[in-house]
Amino acid sequence: MRLLALDAATEACSVALLDAAAGQGSQSLIYRSEEIGRGHADRLLAMVSEVLAEAGYGLGALTALVASVGPGAFTGVRITVATAQGLAFGAGLAVVPISTLEALAWRLLDPSAGTSAGSPVLACLDARMGEVYWGAYRTDAVFGLSALGAAGVSAPEVLACDGPMRGIGRGFAAYPQLERLAGLTLRPGDEHALPDARELVSLGLLRHAAGLALDAAALVPQYLRDKVALTETERAARRGPQGPV
Repeated sequence: MRLLALDAATEACSVALLDAAAGQGSQSLIYRSEEIGRGHADRLLAMVSEVLAEAGYGLGALTALVASVGPGAFTGVRITVATAQGLAFGAGLAVVPISTLEALAWRLLDPSAGTSAGSPVLACLDARMGEVYWGAYRTDAVFGLSALGAAGVSAPEVLACDGPMRGIGRGFAAYPQLERLAGLTLRPGDEHALPDARELVSLGLLRHAAGLALDAAALVPQYLRDKVALTETERAARRGPQGPV
């Protein structure tokens, strides 16, 4: 089982190649990650070439691809999905879709990471425009994790924890008031977490085994929101008579 995971949906750009020897209980991981301002498309493809060169085989030797499908930056999400589709079409590979919020939550729910014991996880990313992307997840024996409800995008002040939850994601750093949610536990540093290809490929291994791989043509972005910018009227309303909120 050889899986290649791609993510460029946020400020970070990462690639992970997992080689899991069937029946032998051994795994090897080759990984690249950078937090960059621009050039995600070029860097993502370069990282793919780097990890495959280090592994010593090409795309044709892979079992499937794993791709983050958002939410995140609109351009970054499109880059990840388009790159995964292009590589998959060229090599005749299926693709396992994973949301960026699932990847974040998996960092705390993955049993192999030693952090899975405890309450469900609230994953949160900065959606800009005064909003956050969020999703709540719990462990699942078959799929790794399952959602407690539909993921969403909203103003941070409307979020609430339905019982004890652990938090992770850069949305907490962007909106520190979220750290004070009743019932929330946030480990130091987890407020700066971004989706990562290592979590994608680990979760993708479970999802592939569960039969959730798709034809590349069926891979679609998960934006959660259609708007990419505020109008001048909306920006003025947010500033209000006393200046920026």
